[in-house]
Amino acid sequence: MEQSKLMTYGGWALKIVAGLAFLAAGLAKLAGVDMMVATFDQIGVGQWFRYFTGLIEVISAVLLFIPGRTIYGAGLLICTMIGAIITHLFLIGGSAVPALVLLVICILIAWLHKDQLPA
Repeated sequence: MEQSKLMTYGGWALKIVAGLAFLAAGLAKLAGVDMMVATFDQIGVGQWFRYFTGLIEVISAVLLFIPGRTIYGAGLLICTMIGAIITHLFLIGGSAVPALVLLVICILIAWLHKDQLPA
């Protein structure tokens, strides 16, 4: 019974951390915060990609809290963080550690909600 409580509360803690982090990051991208604009200039794909990424992050953060849809939000965020890690390593430099930490959190969330995948 204790393990079940740990999984429940731990899962909620992970979703809250990820949800807040991705909501903040996504809204910063959508709002055009100078640092985000500069980062996406460095990537070189265009500012449309900043809007796209911000939208994915905001939508995914919300999906984390919709029953039956958590796995989809976590899956989108896993893909986003893999892209962020690759971008840091090969295009813009800087530390990929924050993206790696968020990737691990999203993987854990997905694992905890794997029962939501269609059979």
